[in-house]
Amino acid sequence: MALSDSELTRYNRHILLPEIGADGQSKLKAARVLVVGAGGLGCPAALYLAAAGVGTLYIADGDRVELSNLHRQILFQTADIGALKAEAAALRLRALNPDIRIEPLAQRLDAANILEIVRRVDIVVDGSDRLATRYLTNDACVILRKAWVSAAIHRFEGQAMVYVPGAGPCYRCLFAQASDDVIPNCAEAGVLGVLPGVLGSMQATETLKLILNLGTSLVGRFLTYDALAMQFREYAFKRCADCAVCGEHPTISAPLEPAPATRDWPGMRRFSARELAQVLQSEAAGQARWVLVDVRDPREFAAGHLSAAINVPLGRLDAEYPNLPAQSNLVFLCRSGARSLRACAIAARHGSAVFAHLEGGLLAWATDIDSTLQVIA
Repeated sequence: MALSDSELTRYNRHILLPEIGADGQSKLKAARVLVVGAGGLGCPAALYLAAAGVGTLYIADGDRVELSNLHRQILFQTADIGALKAEAAALRLRALNPDIRIEPLAQRLDAANILEIVRRVDIVVDGSDRLATRYLTNDACVILRKAWVSAAIHRFEGQAMVYVPGAGPCYRCLFAQASDDVIPNCAEAGVLGVLPGVLGSMQATETLKLILNLGTSLVGRFLTYDALAMQFREYAFKRCADCAVCGEHPTISAPLEPAPATRDWPGMRRFSARELAQVLQSEAAGQARWVLVDVRDPREFAAGHLSAAINVPLGRLDAEYPNLPAQSNLVFLCRSGARSLRACAIAARHGSAVFAHLEGGLLAWATDIDSTLQVIA
């Protein structure tokens, strides 16, 4: 693709590099990249890819901007709170570089739409905070033979890897299966605000290298970063012949989300939002008593909660468990259901006879029962 006079000026410092030059900049202009998640990782990755002149960027995120996002999601401002992340990110990126095409996709990626979306692009940059989405994008890229640049963050640590068709292992070669139910995300465990900037910039770097065919990529290398120690470590890994998606005899022919954790402790029940609403209505009619225990942080609880709930943050639940109402059945609540499952493990350890958790968390309650309930991250 030919470069305009303004593009020659804008990308002058790229063009001065012999390894890139005008031909390399034209490759960037012709490239199509999907950034999955306009969060802590997706924001810096998209910002640098747009600045570098990647010609078409798709930004996929179905969430809205919240105040708690702003300490790390650098595409957004306070005035953006409540806006769709994909739309707000597109506005910011267009302002930075009007010469490229930005396509916001304000939707959640799932098994039904992932292949159609990934077909449009050359490379997928995975910045999702959901393991399910990570497996979906990995599987779609293997099936469609697209490059995949992934990173993840947790508290003070990050990790990154790259998949290139025919050149090395995929994510399932390293982690065959896992579940969002058992791995806390940023909303549950916290994250150092600058950490995703480091990993997101690395994702942008790896993406530019793939487009330009420069240097050595992270294919076959799992890179970890410890911000507290300011230390990188690298672990080599190989393609597994029995990998379910890229192995010799794959069993996954369409992208799959990992199934949620299914372990049930003795005495444990699982309520959908509608089932719990029915239980609470029955209580009003004099049936057996259930006590709602919201295990989110006080800030989340203050923003919106069920009227009868008591707040015992998950980190304090073990110590405070003996003080919970005696002779009552406990229903644990959280934002999405992950923390409440861990609360059930604590209940089982304390020998509770009957306890439950709300599947899908208060997000499911807001969707199915009360849309006015505010549930923040």
